Amino acid sequence: MESEKIIVLDFGGQYNQLIARRVRECNVYCEVHPYSMPLEAIKEMNPKGIIFTGGPNSVYKEDSPRCSKEIFNMGIPVLGICYGAQLIAYLLDGKVETAPVSEYGKTEVEVDTRSRLYEGVSPKTICWMSHTDYIAQAPEGFRTTSRTPVCPIAGMENEERGIYGIQAHPEVMHTVEGARMLSNFVYNICGCSGDWKMDAFVESSIQSIREKVGNGRALLALSGGVDSSVAGVLMARAIGEQLTCVFVDHGLLRKNEGDEVEAVFGPEGPYNLNFIRVNAQERFYKKLAGETDPEQKRKIIGEEFIRVFEEEAKKIGAVDFFVQGTIYPDVIESGLGKSAVIKSHHNVGGLPEHVDFKEIIEPLRMLFKDEVRRAGLELGIPEKLVYRQPFPGPGLGVRIIGEITPEKVRIVQNADAIYREEIDRAGIAKDLGQYFAALTNMRSVGCMGDVRTYDYAVALRAVLTSDFMTAEAAKLPWDVLGKASSRIVNEVKGVNRVLYDCTGKPPATIEFE
Repeated sequence: MESEKIIVLDFGGQYNQLIARRVRECNVYCEVHPYSMPLEAIKEMNPKGIIFTGGPNSVYKEDSPRCSKEIFNMGIPVLGICYGAQLIAYLLDGKVETAPVSEYGKTEVEVDTRSRLYEGVSPKTICWMSHTDYIAQAPEGFRTTSRTPVCPIAGMENEERGIYGIQAHPEVMHTVEGARMLSNFVYNICGCSGDWKMDAFVESSIQSIREKVGNGRALLALSGGVDSSVAGVLMARAIGEQLTCVFVDHGLLRKNEGDEVEAVFGPEGPYNLNFIRVNAQERFYKKLAGETDPEQKRKIIGEEFIRVFEEEAKKIGAVDFFVQGTIYPDVIESGLGKSAVIKSHHNVGGLPEHVDFKEIIEPLRMLFKDEVRRAGLELGIPEKLVYRQPFPGPGLGVRIIGEITPEKVRIVQNADAIYREEIDRAGIAKDLGQYFAALTNMRSVGCMGDVRTYDYAVALRAVLTSDFMTAEAAKLPWDVLGKASSRIVNEVKGVNRVLYDCTGKPPATIEFE
């Protein structure tokens, strides 16, 4: 698809897709593949560079994931990150051992700025570390390029062979100059020119969709969120009248959102889509009755979505393809591939085993949220829609702890509406990655109008993030939180306490379940 690309070989870490995203921020196309990818397949792709990811294993254990050491003889620059750096050392006869002192979190690292990997980086820089093993001895021909007080080889290189290792994680935002390090690898070491742009992705996607669908028909699951909206407009641009968009109101949407989605994408909207709205609130509530397990709730919602879509497809006639707005974080967090399952997304890990469609199309599967927004702007979608608040497919089902009931939905809808109003009034909405109200399953004693109450606690959340793989809790102005809290307890029946979630991701997720 592109004249130049970087390949990321996945050894099982949680941040692997972030590496691809950071490379693409350099305007260089990047794909993630399993570490077991055959050398011949790598040669056929003709990459400009290869990056080994981190991972949870110890390279010296027999069952640890490894690739062939012949990869270093292909004449392609290699960068190993964390486990990837240790793997380079191990395969080339260096020594990797359990570290006397583990390193986790933000760490000051001393770097040798003579290295092309560290060009323009401060001699002492803050990096994100996450390792219990370390490189005790670099392979022959390598020199040390960075160190910490407890990690004497935090970076190493053999410039002549184009092989580089770094113990830190340059892909995460906590590594202050990580973007510079990856850019140095892509440009200084791999010699890329940066020829991948979002317009190229949009045009190539439209072409590939047309080729795949041919004369067939497609049904798109439209939630009205950013991802499905962009997917819908992209598909419509590609196949026009062959696409039908089905919007399922499962009763777990934000306040008034069903009507808002129909106003934008329905018959009176600007996009001329074949649009069908299905009001299935009672159906979903019945299926979810009594269920409290988060994973089971997600899977119930995911399966019921599919069953509704199958029924609508039969009404339409022969439909060959089912389209979803799946994006990269959905894929990695659902544990597809080598990473651990964090949560099942209804449009990935929440799919039932049997789906009555010829094939599933996920045109945004390779993109992160900010890239999806850029694609939306490229497609001409108004900025107001592109930058609307992200909303998960399971909706408020992942923002209600415990059993889901119509009464709980009412509470969280109203609390969330008030919270969003106060955020908008304060003029800080664009500064936040995501913000919402969730309903805890905790009830506590309160006093309202001299009367004892025993009602629910609502939790407010706001995070700062660009990639939705990591996030920091936003430090909202106290007067905004105060106004929102006061209004919620006064205006929302069943709530007598409001909490603010100060937890980042990790260790938490952005959503509650």
